Amino acid sequence: MKKSLFAVLLGLLAASCAPSTPQSRIQREPGKFEALSSSQQALVREGRIERGMNQDAVFLAWGSPSRVLQGAKGNRLTERWDYAGSRPVYYNNFYGSYGRWYGPGRRYGYYGAGWGPEVAYIPSRIGSVWFVDNR
Repeated sequence: MKKSLFAVLLGLLAASCAPSTPQSRIQREPGKFEALSSSQQALVREGRIERGMNQDAVFLAWGSPSRVLQGAKGNRLTERWDYAGSRPVYYNNFYGSYGRWYGPGRRYGYYGAGWGPEVAYIPSRIGSVWFVDNR
């Protein structure tokens, strides 16, 4: 029982880590892909979008958005899909420490300092798509 549960959990973990590509989305949603024009099909295969594409075409090309914002402009429905990523920020960091540790019959001291490059990854919006009346 434990082995089969572990195998199922491992399989689900592996499936969730699989990258989502335009080709995999096309295979999962062939009806949506076939409904597109031939020029839009070529763009979707390359993972590109253009003005006038509907939501299904953008989903096939770029995947699920990280955030969806809905609204209205006049009498027309609008929706914005945001795609998130991360970008590196490089900086220099100073670090230092001093301390003592006492062992049985011994006393140890340590210290250290340095200056070194660091990198941090901050979340950022890498793309947005605006839809007006699903286009």
